[in-house]
Amino acid sequence: MSAVVKRSVSIRGHRTSFSVEQPFFEALREIASMRGQAFAALIAEIDETRPRDTNLSSAIRLYVLEYFRSRQQAS
Repeated sequence: MSAVVKRSVSIRGHRTSFSVEQPFFEALREIASMRGQAFAALIAEIDETRPRDTNLSSAIRLYVLEYFRSRQQAS
């Protein structure tokens, strides 16, 4: 099992951090690349749309899960 790693990113002019396992981090970078989107822009999008009672790290994991589930169902 992959250890949780803390990462930092600048979104909307301020630094924030999130902690995810390496496979989630790699999947997030893959999603940003497939969408032709900057990594920080994808994090900002997830941050803007997450429920306020959900922390950013959890929101990222759920986003990655839903992204790949929806792609699989579309196939």
